[in-house]
Amino acid sequence: MKRILMQNVIRAHSVPAHSITRSSAAELVAAVRAAAENTGFAAAVAVTDAGGHLKAFERADDAPFLAAEVAVDKAWTAASYRSATHVWNSSLAAPEVAPLAHHPRLMGVGGGYPVIELGEVIGALGVSGGSAEQDQQAAEAALRALRFEIPA
Repeated sequence: MKRILMQNVIRAHSVPAHSITRSSAAELVAAVRAAAENTGFAAAVAVTDAGGHLKAFERADDAPFLAAEVAVDKAWTAASYRSATHVWNSSLAAPEVAPLAHHPRLMGVGGGYPVIELGEVIGALGVSGGSAEQDQQAAEAALRALRFEIPA
C-alpha cells in the first residue's frame, strides 16, 4: 500500500487532488469568448473541476440553446476520460467501444479538453456553438492563452 506524507499526517487511503480555481475557470471562459468572437461564432463555454462538476459557464446571447448542454457534456467527457473529445469520434467506431456512444453525456465531438497543469488534470473545458473545428480551435486558443498544456 502506498502511503503519502502530508503535513505530518500519513494518508493511506486517499490521494491529494488539485482543482482549477474559480478565477482560472473564469479566465478560460473569457479567453474562449474572445477566440470565438475572433472566429465569428457565438459560443457556450463550460469549465468543470477534475470530477466533471461545473465550475464556470457562459452562453453567448446568440449561441444556440443546445450549445449550452453540449458544452457541459464536452467538458464532462474530457474530465472523465482525461482526453480531448475529438479523439472519441474515431474511437467510437471500434466495436469494443461503440456501446459508449449511447451514454447520454459522452460527447465525441471536437471542443472538449482536459485542463492540465504540471501533468495533472485539474479540470476540463467544453466549447460549443461553432463547427467542431471552430470549437476545438477556440478551446485550444484559450488553453494556450492561460499557458495550460494541450494534450496530443
